[in-house]
Amino acid sequence: MMKKLDKKAFEAIDNEESDLMKSIEGEQWRPVKDFKKQKVKAVAAAQNTLKKDKRINLRLTQKDYHQIQVKAVEEGIPYQTLISSIIHKYLNGSLTQKL
Repeated sequence: MMKKLDKKAFEAIDNEESDLMKSIEGEQWRPVKDFKKQKVKAVAAAQNTLKKDKRINLRLTQKDYHQIQVKAVEEGIPYQTLISSIIHKYLNGSLTQKL
């Protein structure tokens, strides 16, 4: 039996997360068969997702380069990580044009 979560400790950020929390609290989840094997697969998938094994060369204007560096400092991350994050978000549809 899963331990009930303290509702004050977690507040859902959107409807999807709220539904997920309700399903957990409603004990609708069951352990997977062969947990060790599934864990190894999940860890490998996570590592492959995070592995950055391709390089690109990119030419930017001096102004864009400077602005990327400023934004990266504001975010507290390296500018290469910021560029990679922007590309990833764009490709996954979570980065949209400001209207």
